[in-house]
Amino acid sequence: MPVPTAVEITLTDAERSVLETWTRRGKTAQALALRGRIVLAAAGCLTNREIAELEGVSAKTVTKWRNRFAERRLEGLVDEPRPGRPRTISDERVEAVIIKTLESTPRDGATHWSTRSMAQEAGVTQNAVVRIWHAFGLQPHRQETWKLSKDPQFIEKVHDVCGLYLNPPERAVVLCVDEKSQIQALDRTAPTLPMLPGTPERATHDYERNGTTSLYAALNIQSGEVIGSLHQRHRALEFLKFLKTIDQNVPADLDVHLVLDNASSHKTPNVKRWLHQHPRFHLHFTPTSSSWINLVERWFSDLTTKLLRRGQHRSVRALNTDIRQWIDSWNENPRPYVWTKTADEILDSIKRYLERINGSGH
Repeated sequence: MPVPTAVEITLTDAERSVLETWTRRGKTAQALALRGRIVLAAAGCLTNREIAELEGVSAKTVTKWRNRFAERRLEGLVDEPRPGRPRTISDERVEAVIIKTLESTPRDGATHWSTRSMAQEAGVTQNAVVRIWHAFGLQPHRQETWKLSKDPQFIEKVHDVCGLYLNPPERAVVLCVDEKSQIQALDRTAPTLPMLPGTPERATHDYERNGTTSLYAALNIQSGEVIGSLHQRHRALEFLKFLKTIDQNVPADLDVHLVLDNASSHKTPNVKRWLHQHPRFHLHFTPTSSSWINLVERWFSDLTTKLLRRGQHRSVRALNTDIRQWIDSWNENPRPYVWTKTADEILDSIKRYLERINGSGH
């Protein structure tokens, strides 16, 4: 019985270019990349058995995709639609659901659509609405907060702060400074129940207030170390004391660049006079309403989630003790936060977002 010969494969320049792109692109599906390599090898006059050994597949698989390409060219290598029930919702109805979701609200006065209310309004099933929303990334139940700075020097300040993060000056230390004011010493009204398998830790929803404290912190962007100082209040007087604390903790031969916000307590005559007497200090102000650019806020977030939010303190003294211990423990193994975005990348992302919502009525 004669052995069947493999079909001969001859590629055009355009086909070869597409196949090589499929095999090289990192985002190409592995199955499609494999089919591309099989066809390229077949065009290189390799036998089906040689291609199978080279790719680690069966000769039957090589024959299948070799023949498929010979019959239908590049389209033959793409997966065919899977069998199943045909679509019952037209493109027009899908478009109607999307438009209603984006451009209207329910008639009953609700602020946003639910899957049930949209299904009733559009005349489709609830599952259909779920699939449409999922396919187009629509989540009416979610809302996020945002704040765009109106600082007239926003661009200049972003370039200044990002420049410090990405290219710190030599013979200098860069410190991100801010205060976390009015930290409450809270104690639960009943003991917290421990975590059990299948049950999270449980705390009472109500609590007792036992006073407040304010924390000044300076985060070294290179080392990750934190200089902290606790005070009963957060006035210019306390900020001046903290500047002196920084001065004592930073070697005298280094300049000090401080990234901080525009709080009035940072610009009083006493503060300006002290800064004039200590010329190694240089202030870099973040744009108004842009605390996200100050890296010490990231450290405050860790402090809040890992200590304050679930901590229980019967006095301000106990709260201060825990915060000092947290800072000491942090400085034993400091972990700097690495800033990666350039100023241009930040400004471009804001520009792209504004362009997306332009004309939406906002």
